[in-house]
Amino acid sequence: MTTSDHSAELPDDIAALSYEQARDELVEVVSRLEQGQVTLEESISLWERGEALATRCEQWLDNARERLDSARKAADE
Repeated sequence: MTTSDHSAELPDDIAALSYEQARDELVEVVSRLEQGQVTLEESISLWERGEALATRCEQWLDNARERLDSARKAADE
């Protein structure tokens, strides 16, 4: 699956994030949820954002894996 396969599913602000930005924000979201100092509604919103951030991180990693596989294949030829 390529990065473009999921980008339509993500909010624009998340789709524009680099891997590091998405990862750092995801860590922040998880920390806030673990602290338990937010309302139920805030928890749900944070959870949904965390899911989108995790998807964005996965997109970056999948793309990196595809690029490495292509480079290896090219090197073998």
